[in-house]
Amino acid sequence: MGRRNQSDEATFTDNSKSARKAKHYEPATYRLAPHSKTRVAYFHDEGVGNYHYGERHPMKPHRLTLTNHLVLKYGLHNKMEVFQPRKATDQEITDFHAHDYIDFLKRVTPDNAENFAKYFQRFNIGDDCPIFDGMYDFCQTYAGATIEAARKLIAGGADICINWSGGLHHAKRCEASGFCYVNDIVLGVLELLKHFPRVLYIDIDIHHGDGVQEAFYTTDRVMTVSFHKYNGDFFPATGHFDEIGSSLGKYYSVNVPLRDGIEDSSYIWLFRQVMEAVINTFKPSAIVLQCGADSLGCDRLGCFNLSIEAHGKCVQFIKSFGIPLLVLGGGGYTIRNVARCWTYETSILVDTEVSNDLPDNEYREFFKPDYQLHPHLSGRLENQNDRHYLNRLRQRVLEHLRYLDGAPSIQMQEIPPDIQGFLEDGEDEQREAKEDTESHKDSRADGGQVEVIGEWFEDDLDNDGEAKDGESRNVLWRAEPGTPAESTDIEV
Repeated sequence: MGRRNQSDEATFTDNSKSARKAKHYEPATYRLAPHSKTRVAYFHDEGVGNYHYGERHPMKPHRLTLTNHLVLKYGLHNKMEVFQPRKATDQEITDFHAHDYIDFLKRVTPDNAENFAKYFQRFNIGDDCPIFDGMYDFCQTYAGATIEAARKLIAGGADICINWSGGLHHAKRCEASGFCYVNDIVLGVLELLKHFPRVLYIDIDIHHGDGVQEAFYTTDRVMTVSFHKYNGDFFPATGHFDEIGSSLGKYYSVNVPLRDGIEDSSYIWLFRQVMEAVINTFKPSAIVLQCGADSLGCDRLGCFNLSIEAHGKCVQFIKSFGIPLLVLGGGGYTIRNVARCWTYETSILVDTEVSNDLPDNEYREFFKPDYQLHPHLSGRLENQNDRHYLNRLRQRVLEHLRYLDGAPSIQMQEIPPDIQGFLEDGEDEQREAKEDTESHKDSRADGGQVEVIGEWFEDDLDNDGEAKDGESRNVLWRAEPGTPAESTDIEV
């Protein structure tokens, strides 16, 4: 997947001793206690939307401020417990990430970046992942919210926890990737594994959830399921159906590769078919749902035709299983639609109907000309996912899951082993993982970085920029030549 130094090749796998133990019984799936209504906790830091990747960079943390304002103006905060989360500590972040990588993130700034230029290639710093003011504070903020949300679920203090600032699924153990520096999802799942025997990770971002899949590729305690655009070039150029996991984790990675232009009815049908089968087979004790909004129609880096309502129906479907649920954000680069989507999904999670007419708020002009919660987003691209292709995907997933029915490792210990058992270096498992995936045999032969032209748009106005459809996207975005953006052309 990503470039790694051989000395840093580590992933999360079962403790080798516990893996050899006979596992005698299946833990009960953790169902929510019968309450009069679902208890929802909302984690938001007031300053998280104030960071800035760069003038022309498509990632806009300001979308989090817009989302929170809509949540407040609709009165949804009255239906939830609202928390100001603390920042993640270095120790918590290095539960997954390499110490030297985190030390680099802590020390580098735009003012001293030249002094650290020799590390840029090693840690994948460049156009996608620039150095900006407060970068590590930003990482600590969104990661801390995800960790706190996971702990709230463990303590039984909520049935559903929401952190829209989280969901940065591309970051690897030793490098940044795809606008992501710290993988808060992996950190959150590690917290959940301290209490819950099995965790299901679901990703509906248009980009493959490669960082999370890679972290848990060799364990049977985490199943990852990703619905994403895949054609071999589209960033991050992973997520082929044949990426199924390795070692103890074989068949615990499920990928649903989609083509351009998928529409509401097709996506919802396939999502329900796949997820019902996955949940009934894997029987997770907790679920993490990444709700990347770049799978919406009209996203500047996307190529699907999904409406906000359809995106929300996926959230509603997962909620209906009544399993402890951690809901996170992710991608989304037309920020007015990101705010609409995550506000609507907050209303779903708190069982509250909201008006299609947006309430008055100080950011109202972002939502012109319609000022609606549900603008028309569909039909921009031809749907290349015909019924035959969707049926074939469904059938392949069902066949994939049948391998789990007889797998000895499906039976887990009621009390999970020490989480530090996951930190053993697994070089053999990593090698086997690559052998199991046809798409990886050739894609990283040049050392891990595939140079492909990325996204372009006219200016920094989020209401105007759109993606160029059909382009390769092994880099999510590239700065225009001649602009004062952070360049990857650095002599090391």
